[in-house]
Amino acid sequence: MIVHIIEAFYRFLWGDLFTLKFGALSMGIPLLVLLLIPTGIYFTFRTNFVSVRLFPDMVRSLSEKKRKDSSLSPLQTLFVSTATRVGMGNLVGVVAAVSAGGAGAVFWMWLTAILGSATAFIEATLAQIHKEKDPLYGGYHGGPAYYIHYYAEKVRGKKLNHSVIAVFFALSGLLCWCGISQVISNSVASSFENAFNIPPLYSTIVLVILGAVIVLRKNATVKALDAIVPVMAGLYLLITVGVILLNIGQIPAVLERIFSEAFGLRQAVAGGIGAVIMNGVKRGLFSNEAGSGSAPCAAATAKTDHPAKVGLVQALGVFIDTIVICSCTAFLMLLAPDEITGSLAGMDLLQAAMGYHLGKFGVIFIAVILWLFSFSTFLGILYYARSNVSYLFGDSWAAQTAYKVLALVMLFIGGLAAYTIVWDLGDVGVGLMTIFNLIALYPMAGEALASLKDYEEKRAKGVL
Repeated sequence: MIVHIIEAFYRFLWGDLFTLKFGALSMGIPLLVLLLIPTGIYFTFRTNFVSVRLFPDMVRSLSEKKRKDSSLSPLQTLFVSTATRVGMGNLVGVVAAVSAGGAGAVFWMWLTAILGSATAFIEATLAQIHKEKDPLYGGYHGGPAYYIHYYAEKVRGKKLNHSVIAVFFALSGLLCWCGISQVISNSVASSFENAFNIPPLYSTIVLVILGAVIVLRKNATVKALDAIVPVMAGLYLLITVGVILLNIGQIPAVLERIFSEAFGLRQAVAGGIGAVIMNGVKRGLFSNEAGSGSAPCAAATAKTDHPAKVGLVQALGVFIDTIVICSCTAFLMLLAPDEITGSLAGMDLLQAAMGYHLGKFGVIFIAVILWLFSFSTFLGILYYARSNVSYLFGDSWAAQTAYKVLALVMLFIGGLAAYTIVWDLGDVGVGLMTIFNLIALYPMAGEALASLKDYEEKRAKGVL
């Protein structure tokens, strides 16, 4: 019964809600795409193309120094959100998009990121505006559950213990992150078995022990991510950019293929412009997480002299995730001959492409980098979970620890077997999070836009 309910929700959220037909061409439109793409377009125009116009300010905001208290700097919140954004979606997700939709899917991933960055700005700024003191970990906590709660109190004109929509958001997040924990360990176990012939049980045990050592300590998560994220992103970019430079002569042809297939000028692998667009858009949405309400859980923890700065930093995170890292993965694949990758899928395809470029080292490198990406994702989602657990159960160490133990158990189980239903649960969770988040995002966007206007005015006067 439960399985059928989850599958039904998955089909409703991510399956084709309806089909658009353009002559001989057709394109299925899932509900989440219908919600998030217009949202990205709307906020892009409402912010006057903040993603492009204030890109230098995004970079500049990273330089704000950490305060002496337990709060995070804007750069540290970027590390946390990047840890979850830069995960399997940048590897397996991109592979799936290109495999199913052809090279043209990459273009639609880029477009999704540009639009999504405006949404990321709005939700992160709102999280900053409505953050609260964190009596357990120190500093601040917050996110969509907290600004949804604020909006509910404003609408009803009275104080509330809990808001129904905020509770639904928090529960959806906790369900989603449990599902993702299983996906993480299963992918790591599979890649290590391919690269090193290590039985899944052994790699899973090591993963769980390391995870427990970090997440069960009070403030070790952020310190770990501060160390892991720059290293893993730097290594991946160093190797992939190196491969791209070694094949620089082929780049014009790859770009021509991306743009021609994006607009249906060539036949896509999955057939038709609809497949190209939807595979690129869906994978872009999965990867950058803009609108889902996850990254604002990290954005709320920063202490800054202006809320819009954190919004700009999170908007930059979308660019880093999709425009930079996802593109590197796509180029690795597209620079490998079809006879090497044509019959493969998933991690096997990516490892084969890297093996073509760098030999056995490439296969080992992908396994190691996937481990780093996945492990950092696990740490990041456990950090996100803090504020949602606090909202649901109060500021309780028992509740915080119980959820961490549950996530570690799910991490262990996922490494030993792949349960499709649990993976679907992760996708259902993120879909529900998005719906509940957007309910408040539209009516509350004015607060974020006012913060942006104030920031620009102060920047013009030299105050910031």
